Amino acid sequence: MTSKVSTLSHSQNRAHSVHRGRRLQYLTIAWNLGEFVVALLAGFLAGSIALIGFGFDSAIELASSLAALWRLGRDRDEESREKAEQRALQVIGICFLLLACYILYESVHDLVGRIPPQHSIIGIVLAAVSLIVMPWLAHLKRRVAISLESGALEADTRQTEICAYLSVILLLGLGLNAWLDWWWADPLAGLVMVPFIAWEGWEAISGRTGCEH
Repeated sequence: MTSKVSTLSHSQNRAHSVHRGRRLQYLTIAWNLGEFVVALLAGFLAGSIALIGFGFDSAIELASSLAALWRLGRDRDEESREKAEQRALQVIGICFLLLACYILYESVHDLVGRIPPQHSIIGIVLAAVSLIVMPWLAHLKRRVAISLESGALEADTRQTEICAYLSVILLLGLGLNAWLDWWWADPLAGLVMVPFIAWEGWEAISGRTGCEH
């Protein structure tokens, strides 16, 4: 009898975590959709590769959140979870690597061509707000990932954390360009993003997310 009660309690807790995880993913999707549109418009207007890269990172975060949402919808049993974990990790990892390749190419292109970006106050404000929102979302999403012992959800949480790190780098690049006219700070900021993103992509594809499942 005690065993049945324990099993029922575990199932209820798991269902609660799945429901909470879905709500967080919907919130992340809504935020990143807006971030994607604003960053790309501001980036193309200013000619800022770091800002454009930040916008594409928001698109990658959208794909990551959709993969995580798909994973949460397949939490019925152990077999379904395991298959969903592997597929979601692969999708999230590939998204990371594609983003790293894009930013690497564009940053090198701008540095070699000495292409200066225009000042972007919108980009600076966007990065500052993202620096507040993303760590908060990552904290809540990690609690769900730990509760469900999900490597895929942990990888998605790291994607959200990467967005926060990129906000810091973006602020430095745009801020130095606006303040001191250091044109090279923007593409250099883009280059700094690359190893972080590529590493997380490889970790996700390899299944090494720091969360056993």
